Amino acid sequence: MNKALITGISGQDGGYLAEYLLGLGYEVWGLVRREPASFHWLEPIRHRVEFVYGDMRDAESLGVAFQKAWPDEVYNLAGQVFVPTSWEFPAETFDINVGGVARLLQIIERTKPDTRFYQASSSEMVGNFEGVMNERVPLRPTSPYGVSKLAAHRMVEVYRARKIFAVGGILFNHESPRRGPEMVTRKITRAAASWVRGNHSPLRLGNLDARRDWGFAGDYVRAMHAMLQISEPQDFVIGTGESHSVREFLQQVLESLKELGVGSRAPRSIEEWVQVDPRFLRTGEIHDLRADASRAKADLGWQPTVDFKSLVRMMVESDLKSAESSTATV
Repeated sequence: MNKALITGISGQDGGYLAEYLLGLGYEVWGLVRREPASFHWLEPIRHRVEFVYGDMRDAESLGVAFQKAWPDEVYNLAGQVFVPTSWEFPAETFDINVGGVARLLQIIERTKPDTRFYQASSSEMVGNFEGVMNERVPLRPTSPYGVSKLAAHRMVEVYRARKIFAVGGILFNHESPRRGPEMVTRKITRAAASWVRGNHSPLRLGNLDARRDWGFAGDYVRAMHAMLQISEPQDFVIGTGESHSVREFLQQVLESLKELGVGSRAPRSIEEWVQVDPRFLRTGEIHDLRADASRAKADLGWQPTVDFKSLVRMMVESDLKSAESSTATV
């Protein structure tokens, strides 16, 4: 039985990946910093996952966790993932996002060099690039977060040259009902559910014209696993190939509310619903991100299965149900 250690198992990707690997017959270990009972989406599989405690900033705790799990595969999904926070705490962002990767790779090289390593790289490494992005595009990040991800990505290349099987998945924005509430997509769908329940507070956002390549996180974890099954390690871009603006996401949310029969309780237009707040305008904003995942499709046989419209509706439905449940229990 293959064994996998997932850092960041409590996050959106970690939960989906754990479910996927368990379905493949893996023994799954999850690195956590606090009691896993608080991670509600892990509850259905909690009894099937072995949890170990560790901190990406602490080499000793990571070493102990690695020795306990003794994994065949490590999926490093942990990190400081919020771009605005990286401007406030750049040093901490680097210690977690870069230092954590360096600590894990050193542990693998020194103790079990046949372990295969997946690093969650990011489309934020690209910066502002006109056109679709593939694995050969120059990387010019525009935020401390993006720079930290690029440094970690280069660390993977360094250890790969030292014969460690290490890959970087350059994943474009991927969302789901499990997305953190601080992220713009969940901010929007949670606000929509609140509107339907009668709360008419305006939704304050930043640049509505910023465009992103949005896919479904459940699709993307399949690509993570596939990257560690090939014979020679290499990096892959993962995305849908389509970009949509925040404004388009908002409009699709309104369309989904209509399709679900609650449109009459929602705003009739974006202008009624949203206020642009300068506080949320990002320094070094990336204007448009779009992936060319041709290599992943050819070499991994990977394809996204959830399109933009279905993704938005999935998230809207989930937040509507959550809002109804919380109201019912009050």
